[in-house]
Amino acid sequence: MVGVMTLVSRILGFIRDMVIARYFGADAATDAFFVAFRIPNFLRRLFAEGSFAQAFVPMLSDYRENTDRAGLQLFLDRASGSLALIVLLASLVGVVAAPLLILIFAPGFLGQGGQFDLSSGMLRITFPYLFFVTLTAFAGGILNAHGRFAIPAFTPALLNIVMIAAALWLAPQLPVPVTALAWGVLFAGMVQLALQIPALMAAGLLPRPRIGFADPAVRRLLKRMAPAIFGVSVTQVNLLVDTLIASFLMSGSVSWLYYSDRLVEFPLGVFGAALGTAILPHLASSHARKDDAGFSKSMDWGLRWVLLIGLPATVGLIVLAEPLMSTLFQYDAFGSRDVVMAGRSLMTYSLGLVGFIAVKILAAGFNARHDLRTPVRHGVYSMLANLILCLLLVFPLAKLGFGHAALALSTALAALFNAALLLCQLLKEGVFHPRPDWLVYLARLLAGNLGLGLLLVHFTADLPWQTWSAHARISSLMAWIAIGGAVYFATLWMGGLRPSHLALREAA
Repeated sequence: MVGVMTLVSRILGFIRDMVIARYFGADAATDAFFVAFRIPNFLRRLFAEGSFAQAFVPMLSDYRENTDRAGLQLFLDRASGSLALIVLLASLVGVVAAPLLILIFAPGFLGQGGQFDLSSGMLRITFPYLFFVTLTAFAGGILNAHGRFAIPAFTPALLNIVMIAAALWLAPQLPVPVTALAWGVLFAGMVQLALQIPALMAAGLLPRPRIGFADPAVRRLLKRMAPAIFGVSVTQVNLLVDTLIASFLMSGSVSWLYYSDRLVEFPLGVFGAALGTAILPHLASSHARKDDAGFSKSMDWGLRWVLLIGLPATVGLIVLAEPLMSTLFQYDAFGSRDVVMAGRSLMTYSLGLVGFIAVKILAAGFNARHDLRTPVRHGVYSMLANLILCLLLVFPLAKLGFGHAALALSTALAALFNAALLLCQLLKEGVFHPRPDWLVYLARLLAGNLGLGLLLVHFTADLPWQTWSAHARISSLMAWIAIGGAVYFATLWMGGLRPSHLALREAA
C-alpha cells in the first residue's frame, strides 16, 4: 500500500519537476528557490520523518500493547499539543531569521545580485511549511502504527499537485514568477494537514491538543527525539552540506544537484520509504513481545529487498543518466548542457542508492529497540566522512566542470559508509543473524545485474536521445526500462530465485 501510494506521489513529483524545468530552467532564480525549499524540507525530514517518527512509533507500539484506550488518547493529546507549540515557535524563528539561514546554508549567494534577497524572501514564505508538515507526520505516525497506511502514503502527492498548480496558474500573475513555487509549498502544507483529520476521526484517534511538557511520557518522547535527529536523516544533512558548497560553484549547480537528487529519490522514496515505514512498527512490535528470532528474520527480509531493488536501480540510473534527464527535463529553459551536467551528478549520486535505502532499514533496527544513540554516533562519522571527501574532491574537480558531481559522489560514499557501520554493529551485538543462503542470493543478484548492465550499455549508449522528439524519448525510455526489468527478473528466475524466497511469511 505504501509503495503504490508513494509511486503515485513520485510520478506527480516528476511531473512537478518537469513543469519547473520547462518554465523556470536551471538558473540563479531557480537556485534561490531550491535553497529556500530545501531548508524547511530538510527540517521536515530531520524532525518529522527522522527523529519524530523513529522516536514516536516505538513508543506508540508500547502504549498499544500495555495501556488502555484512555491512556493512549491522553498521550496523543499531550504529545500533539507539545509538538505543535515547539514547531510553531521554530517556524516563527525561521521566518524572522531567514536572511541569516540563507547566509549559513548558501553563503555563496551573498553578493550575487538579488539572489540572496530573493532566496531570503522565499524562505520566509516556505518556512511555515515546517509547522504543517510536522503535524501531518505526527498524524501519519498514529495512522501507520494502527495499520492504516494509505492516507499518510498519499499525502506527499498533494505537495506536487499544489506546486504544479502554482507554477501553471499563479506564476504568470506574479511580478517574480518563481515566488509562486514558494507560495505553493506553504499552501500544500495546509492541505496535507487537512487531509489527515477525517482519517483520524474515522479511526477514533483524533488528538485534542493540549500542552503536556510535565507529562513523563511526553518528556521521554522529546528526549528521545534529540539523539534520533541524525539517526535516519544523515543523508539529508549531507545533501544540505552539498547545497552549501554548491552555492560557491558555477551557476546552475544547485539546480543540477536537485534534479539528480529527485531521480535518486524515486526508487528511494517508492521502495525505501515504503519498506522503512512498514518494517518499523513490525520491528517495534517484535521487540515489545521479546521475539528476538522474529526481529532478526525481519531484518534479514528487509535487507534482501534492499539489494533486490536497489542494485538494478543503481545500474539503471548510471547507464541511463543522460537519457533520463533528457526525457524528463529537456524542454524550453532546460537545455542540452543542463542534461549533461545533471547527468554527471546523477551517475555519482546513484552509487549510494543501496546505502541510502539500507540506512532506513538498519536504523529502524536500533530505534525499534529504543537504542537511538548508535545511529547518531555512526551518523556523525558519516557526516564527517562526507565533509572530508567534499573538501578533497570538489574544488580540484570544479575546474574541470565536475565539482557538483564530486559533491554527489561524496554523499553517496558517505551513505555506504554509514550503512556499513550500522550493519557491523547489528552483527556485533548479535541482534541480526543472516540466514545461511546469503552467498547464493548474492550470486543470483550479481548475475541479474550484470545482464541488465550489459544489455543497457550495448543497446542504448549510442542512441540520439537529445535530438529525438519528446514522444520518441518517452517511448524509448519506457521500452528499455521494461526490457531491462524483464531481463533482470528473468535472469534471477533462471538462477533459481522464486517469490516465496522473498515473502515476509518466510521471515516472520
